[in-house]
Amino acid sequence: MNESILIVEDEQALRTTLSDRLRAEGYVVDTAEDGQEGANKAMSLPFDLIILDVMLPFRNGFDVCRDIRQAGMATPICS
Repeated sequence: MNESILIVEDEQALRTTLSDRLRAEGYVVDTAEDGQEGANKAMSLPFDLIILDVMLPFRNGFDVCRDIRQAGMATPICS
């Protein structure tokens, strides 16, 4: 399994737990701790799924999601 997932979450404990569990299931996981970093990674690297928190520092999840869609990306987003 080589599917890659981006987790955009500002709470470190939740980000760590999610990434550890997904890696244990065989996924390749990258993380971002704020909306700006998440948007940058989402639009510059290929992901099969984006797990996106709504309440984030710098840019909220709704803005990040809108920008990803306006960039023409169809990557599934779970928020």
